Amino acid sequence: MTDTAPRPTLEAVAARAGVSRATVSRVVNGGDGVREPLVERVRRAVEELGYVPNQAARSLVTRRHDAIAVVVAEPETRVFADPFFGLQLRGISKELTAHDNQLVLLLTEGRDDHARVGRYLAGGHVDGALVFSLHFDDLLPGLIQRAGVPTVFGGRPGWSDGTTDVVYVDSDNRGGAREAVRHLVGLGRTRVAHITGALDQTSAVDRLDGYKDVMGDGDPDLVVQGDFTPAGGERAMRELLDRRPDVDAVFAANDLTASGGLRVLRERGRRVPEDVAVIGFDDMLPVAEQTDPPLTTVRQDIEEMGRLMARLLLRGLDPRGAGAAPAAVVLPTTLVRRASA
Repeated sequence: MTDTAPRPTLEAVAARAGVSRATVSRVVNGGDGVREPLVERVRRAVEELGYVPNQAARSLVTRRHDAIAVVVAEPETRVFADPFFGLQLRGISKELTAHDNQLVLLLTEGRDDHARVGRYLAGGHVDGALVFSLHFDDLLPGLIQRAGVPTVFGGRPGWSDGTTDVVYVDSDNRGGAREAVRHLVGLGRTRVAHITGALDQTSAVDRLDGYKDVMGDGDPDLVVQGDFTPAGGERAMRELLDRRPDVDAVFAANDLTASGGLRVLRERGRRVPEDVAVIGFDDMLPVAEQTDPPLTTVRQDIEEMGRLMARLLLRGLDPRGAGAAPAAVVLPTTLVRRASA
């Protein structure tokens, strides 16, 4: 066994910097009222000694844990299989890391997990929460509100509990869908179908509404429900072709749905885009560029959505930002043309 060197203390840093222990504590914990030359001396001493603050002691002083819970209302099999979640988590992680905050990932396998997540958030382990992929029947919003944890949501909230100060980040799902369908119509396609996402989520509802903005209620056989997964896209495309074998264009609710649909079109001998043009939504490069043919899709900046969620939450937690309440943000989308439409 080797001897472990004692951890440097606040007193050691104070002695090295030639200042009081209280001054070191204020600098280390982000307090005000210390002149800049002294701040630099303390920071230099911290670096030279390799001092690491005791987080438990620091929390008693600052009442902050420098930890943020990221709650994804999906089972882990979905989260780790869908690159959307990886991109959003990467954006969140980058922003939290830049501000020296830890990410605590909480997944929900089912409704039984909601109470567990609520208890954890109410237990004072984290400073705030970032929550996304909520479904209409989720209990999480109410549990989070009762926990009193500052929260930013990913996606337009779909519940109505009288709350008007909900902070969220979303993309222009409805506008992006309109642009996709208009593009298909502009190609001369007259039987444009839509494979929806899970309609218990606002993103899927907004994209369906965008489709209807262009096509109207029209032929109900041209709208088939999916679930944002490749398997759901396969199932929905088979149902669509059985209902309407004359379909000549499909707007899919996301790239994974489109990828499943493309496989079925190939199995049925339909050429893309000659017989059926296909457009997705997301522009997740691991999917959109590797489909056959490469996928025309609506691009939303998923990683930037994650960064903005974290940025809004940290801004709201910063006492120096009091009075500058964060606002909801809706990011624009763009159509990315490839070979499928």
